Amino acid sequence: MSIDGYLDDTTEERLLLSNDADFDRVDEVRAGCDAILVGAATIRQDNPRLLVRSERRRAARIARGEPADPVKVTVTGRCDLDPAAAFFTAGEAEKLVYCATPAVAQARERLGALATVVDGGDPVDVRLVSADLAARGVRRLMVEGGGTMHTQFLTRDLADELQLVVAPFFVGDSRAPRFVHDGTFPAGPKNRAGLAEVRQIGDVVLLRYALSERFEK
Repeated sequence: MSIDGYLDDTTEERLLLSNDADFDRVDEVRAGCDAILVGAATIRQDNPRLLVRSERRRAARIARGEPADPVKVTVTGRCDLDPAAAFFTAGEAEKLVYCATPAVAQARERLGALATVVDGGDPVDVRLVSADLAARGVRRLMVEGGGTMHTQFLTRDLADELQLVVAPFFVGDSRAPRFVHDGTFPAGPKNRAGLAEVRQIGDVVLLRYALSERFEK
């Protein structure tokens, strides 16, 4: 995020908050996960591929008996997703779409064989999403964004670890998307999160917070 807590600005061009060294660190984290989750708004705005970029890391996953890329996961209320988005078309990873109950039939018709559509409740409950992913063998889930997903996983006490990278500039526009939205967070003033690591990576800073007893340093 920016110094003032934003994930992007209000222009159509994607705002690059990090640097090459940190992007490579994120790739390493991705390679160690079973699944990567982003919200539907992130797919519409950023069109992410959600693939492991390093061929060495992809080969290491295959050598461990894992697919080259983690499972891709998204959450949507209306299923207003483009089947041509890179989430669906890039790579061979399994794709899971957790959809609100009223839109499940429409989602399955729209996405066809591109993804597995799962009824996530009405509205979609990220606790149900987490439980279903665990039942499918997902042990380590990376939630990459955006602010709505961050807020839901954090306020429902589902996150074990928070990795927060701060970019050295301000966005200065309250219309821009924030890192989190309003909510009641378990890590509040009376229950401070444990700061596990501070690391400078070029001109950005990584802050790692332990949010549960399941945190692994």
